[in-house]
Order: sequence, then structure tokens, then C-alpha cells
Amino acid sequence: MEGKVVCVNRSASHEYFILDKIEAGIVLEGSEVKSLRQNSCGLKESFCLVLNGELILKNMHIALYDKAGAFNTKNSKRDRKLLLHKSQIIKLCSQVNQKGLTLVPLKVYFKQALVKVELGLCQGKHTYDKKRSIMERDVNREKERALKNY
Repeated sequence: MEGKVVCVNRSASHEYFILDKIEAGIVLEGSEVKSLRQNSCGLKESFCLVLNGELILKNMHIALYDKAGAFNTKNSKRDRKLLLHKSQIIKLCSQVNQKGLTLVPLKVYFKQALVKVELGLCQGKHTYDKKRSIMERDVNREKERALKNY
């Protein structure tokens, strides 16, 4: 039940096998929310870490809001805290540490008036996996074309 999608991490499905998806809240400033409403956001090369029992989103770019004035944050790629239940954070932390998985933000969207981040519990792909997925996508595309023209 998601609302307006602000930003999608397209490279995540190419770089990783997505095993599980989790919805999390995010702590933002007012000018950042206004900038998100204008779709000025980037998730490329962003990732999540667990530090001191808190989930931190790193390298997420939110453009500076031009009308914010003196209250504007100067750093557009600052670390942002994600909001999850403590039991969910402990479960994710154990999975990341044991199995060598990573937490990658997949999309940012509005759910009513709140900003939410969809996190993916991901496992890295090798180059041969990437080539195989590209080949499968091309084969499926050719099948669809053949059926459409038939």
C-alpha cells in the first residue's frame, strides 16, 4: 500500500539477488521532505549499516531545497537514521553478519504523509549471474515480440 514513488534504485536488481523486502521509516528534516516532494533524490551507491543498535542509511542523495534559507542542511549526502522495531533490527543484523548479506535501499515513497524506504536484504551477484540475467531478459523480450506479432 504505497503512495507516490519518489525514487527507485534501478541498479540494485542488476547488482544483487533480492531475498527479502522490508519497509522502514526515515528521519528527515523539513527541507528534505519538501525536496523529496519535488522528486530530487538519488539512491545510487547507497547502503545501510547497523551502528549502536540503530539502522543508518548512508550515501542517499537528497538535493538541497532552494527556498529553505538559513535552516537548510549543507550536506546533501548526510547519514540518515531508519526507523524499525528493535526486534526487526536485531533480526536483520544477525542475517547480515551470518550470511554475508547486505541491506540496500530499493525505493523511497510517500505513504500518506510519511516518507518510507523499502529496504532489500540482498546477496551480491557475480559477473556470470549478471550476464545470465541479461540474457534471460533478452530471451523473454524476444518471446513477447514473437507472441505480439503472431
